[in-house]
Amino acid sequence: MKHPKKDEFHIFQSKVTLRFCASALTAAAITAALYLFLWKQRLGGVVVSALEQLFQTGHESAFLIYHEYFRGNREIFFAAAVILIFLALLFFLFRWISRYFKEINLGIDALLNDDAPPVRLSPEMRPFEQKLNTVKQTLMQRKTETAYAEQRKNELVMYLAHDIRTPLTSIIGYLNLLEEAPDMPQAQRIGHLHLILEKAYRLEQMINEFFEITRYNSQQISLSTEPIDLCYMLIQLTDELSPILHAGGNTVLLNVDESITVCADADKLARVFGNILKNAAAYSDPGTPVTIRAERSGGMIRILFQNQGAVIPKEKLSRLFEKFYRLDDARISDTGGTGLGLAIAREIILLHGGTIEASSEDNTVTFTVCLPAKEEEKHRKT
Repeated sequence: MKHPKKDEFHIFQSKVTLRFCASALTAAAITAALYLFLWKQRLGGVVVSALEQLFQTGHESAFLIYHEYFRGNREIFFAAAVILIFLALLFFLFRWISRYFKEINLGIDALLNDDAPPVRLSPEMRPFEQKLNTVKQTLMQRKTETAYAEQRKNELVMYLAHDIRTPLTSIIGYLNLLEEAPDMPQAQRIGHLHLILEKAYRLEQMINEFFEITRYNSQQISLSTEPIDLCYMLIQLTDELSPILHAGGNTVLLNVDESITVCADADKLARVFGNILKNAAAYSDPGTPVTIRAERSGGMIRILFQNQGAVIPKEKLSRLFEKFYRLDDARISDTGGTGLGLAIAREIILLHGGTIEASSEDNTVTFTVCLPAKEEEKHRKT
């Protein structure tokens, strides 16, 4: 059985080997010709005639010169000829091989030029060509990812600065009013202080969420898992969030088997479900129900949150779990969230080894949370 890596350079190796063999055979042929025609004296007459013409001398004198200097030192002449033949063939062989290095060098130059076309090499160098083009694509992909990461970082800084500035501006404005009007009526002063406190709490919440998502990204969060009664947790959450839901006339329809348990961090999982329910309350049509149901699917527990509302375009669905992303075109910090709730929910679910995704069709938005069921199943069987 042939090894694929061994066959990858087979054509290149074969061509180089053939060129070496051809050079060796050529050197052997030239050496044999020199041996037959010079060493065996078959070209002696030609050399004598050449000496006659060169030195303008008689045949006998030319023959003596040939006999004394050429035939007497024929070993030296033969060795020098063989060396010259070897060096000449070696020169042409190295020159031929250097052509490959020039091609590779041009290919490496193309890696540094984004506008350069794909690398093209000789047919026998196809493996090198493929690897260079793979490296080129990888470098371009990494460059694109780096540019995108830099853009996202700048957007995050801009969004954070915008969201912090809004409540901070309100706090400064009310404080200026209190400072400029020391004789302000007590009731009005208390009202302004109450608003300042609300804005300060909101600012604290935003900063805490920002630090929290940063901790998740740097994997500085640990889980304290325990068996959780899923139905009971969801009942508690809907009770706690009933004021938010009832503000829009929304209700909760819970369809969860009471026997379903999950092994998870209770506080963090409650944070996930709470964030999803708050999102549903914010974007549900008034007077419509929010349906929650859970089911076992293979080795997973699937929890679905469905609410009726405007269809979310696919390009926006893919960005719902991005940091600071909101469905609203305008970022109104006084009425909207920080844009970190679903991003934090995603990080928590990933930390549990699960998945979270969103879908939207027929005026129904569905958030699906999947958590591994094997720990839950072990607990249920015992």
